[in-house]
Amino acid sequence: MESWESDDTAEPQLVRPYTLTAGRTDSRVNLPLEAPIETVLLPPKAPRWPGNDVRGRMLSMCADSPSVAEIAAVLSLPLGVARVLIGDLVTQGYLRVHTTLGDSTTIDERRELIGRTLRGLRAL
Repeated sequence: MESWESDDTAEPQLVRPYTLTAGRTDSRVNLPLEAPIETVLLPPKAPRWPGNDVRGRMLSMCADSPSVAEIAAVLSLPLGVARVLIGDLVTQGYLRVHTTLGDSTTIDERRELIGRTLRGLRAL
């Protein structure tokens, strides 16, 4: 998997969460906590963010289709901040939101979704 970060340093991020979202608190996209998020194939000019930018980390981790809650937990972001940033990346065409439950969802799929959501919430 290609890395969307400009370097692999593990520097701590010293930016206040509300700064990452420019003070926005609502996502432009409907993002349930349990919704799986997937990286979309990117154009040849992939985004290049500075250093350890959280958006690049989101793109890299979404290759495994984590839920919104899991992304927030793994990146140690407040849920609202994660939702705004994920929504931005979805509207920019870098990420895709998968539907969570429908009429044809099997019991096993529902259990897996509940389990993933619980793991993500516990990690918060």
